[in-house]
Amino acid sequence: MKSEPLIGPISINTKGVGFFDPNPEIKDRANSIEIQPENINRAFHGDTVEIVLLGKKIKNREQGKVEKIIKRAKDEFVGVIDSTNGKTYIVPDDKRMYVDIFLDNNENIPNDTKVLVKIIDWDTLKGEIIKVIGKKGENNAEMESIVLEKGFRVEFPPSVEAEAEKIHSTYKETFEAEIKNRRDMRGVTTMTIDPADAKDFDDAISFQDLGDGTYEIGVHIADVSHFVTPGSELDRESEKRGLSVYLVDRTIPMLPEVLSNDLCSLNPNEDKFTFSAVFKLNTDGKVLDEWFGRTVIHSDRRFTYEDAQEVIDGKQDGPYQNELRTLQKIAKKMEVSKFHNGAINFETEEVKFVLDEKGKPISVYKKQRLDTHKLVEEYMLLANRAVAKFIFMSQNQDIRKKGWQSVYRIHAKPDKDRIKDLAIFLKAMGFDLHNEEGEVTSKDINKLLKESEGTPNEELIKTATIRSMAKAVYSTKNIGHFGLAFAYYTHFTSPIRRYPDLLVHRFLERELKGGKIEQDEYQKFERICLASSELEKKASDAERASIKYKQVEYMMDHIGESFDGTITGVSEFGIFIEEKNTKCEGMVKIRDIGDDFYSLDEKNYTLKGEKTGKKFMLGDSVKFKVVSADLDRRVLDYALV
Repeated sequence: MKSEPLIGPISINTKGVGFFDPNPEIKDRANSIEIQPENINRAFHGDTVEIVLLGKKIKNREQGKVEKIIKRAKDEFVGVIDSTNGKTYIVPDDKRMYVDIFLDNNENIPNDTKVLVKIIDWDTLKGEIIKVIGKKGENNAEMESIVLEKGFRVEFPPSVEAEAEKIHSTYKETFEAEIKNRRDMRGVTTMTIDPADAKDFDDAISFQDLGDGTYEIGVHIADVSHFVTPGSELDRESEKRGLSVYLVDRTIPMLPEVLSNDLCSLNPNEDKFTFSAVFKLNTDGKVLDEWFGRTVIHSDRRFTYEDAQEVIDGKQDGPYQNELRTLQKIAKKMEVSKFHNGAINFETEEVKFVLDEKGKPISVYKKQRLDTHKLVEEYMLLANRAVAKFIFMSQNQDIRKKGWQSVYRIHAKPDKDRIKDLAIFLKAMGFDLHNEEGEVTSKDINKLLKESEGTPNEELIKTATIRSMAKAVYSTKNIGHFGLAFAYYTHFTSPIRRYPDLLVHRFLERELKGGKIEQDEYQKFERICLASSELEKKASDAERASIKYKQVEYMMDHIGESFDGTITGVSEFGIFIEEKNTKCEGMVKIRDIGDDFYSLDEKNYTLKGEKTGKKFMLGDSVKFKVVSADLDRRVLDYALV
């Protein structure tokens, strides 16, 4: 007897096995319903489907069957041309797409060419080519393939480019008249601090010593909303893109370059329009007064993080040393206060690549996190938090408004079951996470992270803890931010590269002018919040995919070489190992260990040899060599040494 149908998204692995989560918010693979390939019914990864339970289990996992496809997740795929025996197919890059796509005509495109294809007939899986990307294996083709596969576009529509060019060409004509509508802060010491390879600067910090132990510190954000107006071509395209996408070697911008790198970028020695949050602070970082509004600024200096750090440390002579040192002292006080109030210290290691002229990685290294990174972060957090609170409180006090309306950056409390699983995982490594039946506080998590500092398992514990958390998302409903321990939080500081920030600028302007909330706004902006959160996830997936591709490409030149690594995962198939310096992760298959029969102890995250009792546990340090590197699948095979 069949069960009542369930409707929701399906995920599919590279073997063509489907998984349906009864509670998709939790995404608990261990308790998800399994759907065998013969019961998939041509559903693909991410599709919304209707399934029924079959009333049987395989290895204690509930089995189901797809009855109906409700909605396709996507109809465009990236793949490689394969013409054999007079027939042409596209072999998809995404290995979760378990069938090839058929083409009527390949237009004489050679094999091993990467293309973007749109499915025009789901019954026959017939497709048509939208774009020829380039030759498989070439850097530009591979990087663009990653972007297109996630649903992003590289080029802007001609109408969008034309609108941006028109704004650029008329900018100077209206500049002087617009200044009269703004607070003129061009005479205040102002600077930007960004990565060395940054091309757009969307935030600047100004500094004035008021002489009585207080300081006026301004956080000035590119006034994108002045140029990108509601309903314009630029606005619609920005909403569709959602954000800029950052890959290893390039940025796919949300806005055309004449805006992102020119008009809106706070370049040094240029007058620029900004939307500002200006604070009066004491030496302890306490906010004594605040002001929000549109401004015009003139950045005196463009610092890289490294340059600013050298000035603070006295290694580089020049102006702004006192300003930077005072900014850092106050930022450190704010950081201490933040963690005291329960913010979680989730600093994780990231990698950077040195590429040759063809985009091939010749070295990989961990990014260094300087005090200047933290300095800028604290002032951006201050502005984001203050703007969110100002909008929320303004609306709450205004009885004319029938509902609260803005875009907040929220972070829910972690799911209890995930915390219980995390506690078991940590126990296996000798750490205790205090929790009450899965209820945990941010201070409990901070205590755990503090205890793990300096241990071999520090990064692993951080990663596992982050994965147990809910994802921060955008919402019109303010529930606060668990990870930061903020009651009010939003994204205000990066409108060049995030569409929600642009919306927050508009909401702030409306509150400052006492504007009205329209009846249909709530649903409209909640829809945008959901879409922006999903686009953010896709962009993050694209960034990770580009990093993984380059890591595999880098290791291709090191096959047979030995490295030091840390065990980051164990499964019934093998051991996952991460190289300590480059963070390149690969797998040692169980069958390749060879000296015993190993079985998985799931509770203790351990592989144990039945004869020898030898164990492989999470966090263990091991020596390994690189056996093979597969760029198509983006996987590395290792062997223990």
